[in-house]
Amino acid sequence: MKAAKKASHVVVCVLMGLTLLLGDTWPVHASLFFGGVGIKDEIEMGRKFDVLVRSQLPMIDDPEVSIYVRSIVDKLLSALPPQPFKYTTGVIRNNTLNAFAIPGGYVYVFSGLIMNFETESELAGVLAHELAHVTQHHVASRIERGQMLTLGALLVTIAGVALGGSAGGAAIMGAMTASQSAMLNYSRIDENEADQQGFQYLIKAGYDPHGMVNAFQKLRRKSWMSGGGNIPTYLSTHPYIGDRITNITARIASQPASIRNRKEDDSRFQRVKTLLLARYGDVDMALQTFAKSPAKDCLARMGEGMVLTRQSKIPDAAKAFEAALQCAPDDSLVLREAGIFHYSKGNQDRGGTLLLRAIAKDPGDYMARFYYARLMDETGKPQAAHPYYQEVLRHIPDDADVHEFYGRSLGKANMLFQAYIHLAYAALFSNNRKKTEQFMGQAKSAIRSPAEQTQFDRFKERYKERNEIWKEVL
Repeated sequence: MKAAKKASHVVVCVLMGLTLLLGDTWPVHASLFFGGVGIKDEIEMGRKFDVLVRSQLPMIDDPEVSIYVRSIVDKLLSALPPQPFKYTTGVIRNNTLNAFAIPGGYVYVFSGLIMNFETESELAGVLAHELAHVTQHHVASRIERGQMLTLGALLVTIAGVALGGSAGGAAIMGAMTASQSAMLNYSRIDENEADQQGFQYLIKAGYDPHGMVNAFQKLRRKSWMSGGGNIPTYLSTHPYIGDRITNITARIASQPASIRNRKEDDSRFQRVKTLLLARYGDVDMALQTFAKSPAKDCLARMGEGMVLTRQSKIPDAAKAFEAALQCAPDDSLVLREAGIFHYSKGNQDRGGTLLLRAIAKDPGDYMARFYYARLMDETGKPQAAHPYYQEVLRHIPDDADVHEFYGRSLGKANMLFQAYIHLAYAALFSNNRKKTEQFMGQAKSAIRSPAEQTQFDRFKERYKERNEIWKEVL
């Protein structure tokens, strides 16, 4: 829901800035669990990196996407040995074909990876490989060799692995010293180990093992076609990727037929892929894809409506959404997207009806609730909007846009302390220190009860935590 986020090229500027601007050191303690870098260190570095990722990069908070990706990671985690981390997932809006997992159990998928794959097992194969890098502590071991690092260098080390062979990764490496950049690429031993462990995770989780080799083959083909751009480092820079694909293929052949011939239902994957293509993909490619779909493909008709809206072809978009609604009148996703379309084009009655139907079909769709809350606000019903905003924040408490809209709604209702505190959260999660402090001061002046004081003190703790990172990084 971060509609105001900058484009993904922010990655390069932000992460290069980490190296150039940081002065504080991050001590690597000597007597810890993993030969110098302990579990506690991994959790802390992962937490700080996650704050930066979520505050600086455009994240996709659509529950249809985020919950689906989480379900794949959870399925893979069920195949892992007991873990010291609580794993967290996120989907980054970026056309790079990549996914990565960092110390502390933070897993990220780039939307481009989903848009360019065909099956869930392919996505799971890449995620299994990346999870293996975490379980085998590959990043931590490379950081350990650097001994005393600035937090910026540490985060850029992780970022270099995360961004892989993209232009951003190359720019970051150019900004670092030779000793630091040497840590950016996993070794051949690391990659082979991640392949082997990831393959086991994939099988134990019940996936078709062909998913991993198919994914690597597709990414290698994309690398050839694009000259190596937008492809993960572990596929674009290692000349032995062919050997690794051969090894995985041989391992598949050694599996019993019951594993080799697994059948999977990719309907949910295709649902998410359609949504991402329609909202973020190249418009011409997306329209061509949907045009090839059968007339009875309801989601493709919805996708056409979304793409045509992006092209400002409103009458054509309206026809496409009506076709989707005729085809799938009870599909919560179709109802939601058609509702958002009509609401955004000023047809509030139609939009509201469709959004309410979407919420009834899928009570967990907080995006539908978010748009319905905004509709209530715009029709002069802020009090009716508040429960919807509150439910959205229960699912995504760190979303700046939701806090911003909720804060302004509270202001309309003359609930001044609540308005200021939510506007302060919006500024905090947007990394705007000046506005954060401004709204924090206004919230403090508006405190009228012990409960509000408690809420303010809770915000101060969040501010203190974020301010420490601001001092180190921004």
